[in-house]
Amino acid sequence: MGRLAICPGSFDPVTLGHLDIIKRGAKVFDHVIVAIFNNQSKSPLFTVEERVELLKEATKDLLNVSVDACSGLLMDYAREKNADAILRGLRAVSDFEYEMQITAMNRKLNDDIETFFIMTNNQYSFLSSSIVKEVARYKADVSDLVPEAVSRALKEKYHN
Repeated sequence: MGRLAICPGSFDPVTLGHLDIIKRGAKVFDHVIVAIFNNQSKSPLFTVEERVELLKEATKDLLNVSVDACSGLLMDYAREKNADAILRGLRAVSDFEYEMQITAMNRKLNDDIETFFIMTNNQYSFLSSSIVKEVARYKADVSDLVPEAVSRALKEKYHN
């Protein structure tokens, strides 16, 4: 199969920043699995099933990208899939400390799997799913921040 990377996240919802990282990762790795984890500390707007569908729609043109829903520990999932790497995006210095802690723990759990960080393009450096949801809740246009299917889904969630 070649070099396999797991791109984990809650993706509630997927943004153009997430897509940028996924597309760029897909150029480096032979295959990227976008793994949706349900973050227990967050109350998601979209169900895991909805997030899977939105991500499949957003990545349908990326032939070496697949989408999966997961539970449990990322490193257990990565081992199960025989992954070579974890793929993460970094927006700002504030992300770095959190990501360092996660990476250190992941290395402790399995030091055979490397973590690769891709710096977010400047145009997405402020972007997060939380900000998108907050803005969409007040009927602001988010079509330049998320894939078209996500923009429609946000309107349905908040304005019906």
